[in-house]
Amino acid sequence: MARRPRRNHTPAFKSKVALAAVRGEQTLGELAQQFDVHPNQIKQWKDQLLEG
Repeated sequence: MARRPRRNHTPAFKSKVALAAVRGEQTLGELAQQFDVHPNQIKQWKDQLLEG
């Protein structure tokens, strides 16, 4: 199985995903499937958003 090429996400995309995670209407797993990113990446963006 080939590895995925490294992706660069825009700040707008990161904030959109992080805000969805902060709202808490869906689990990290559901958001990961919806936005096609790893749950750990969503958690990292969420933590960065909450730090300021």
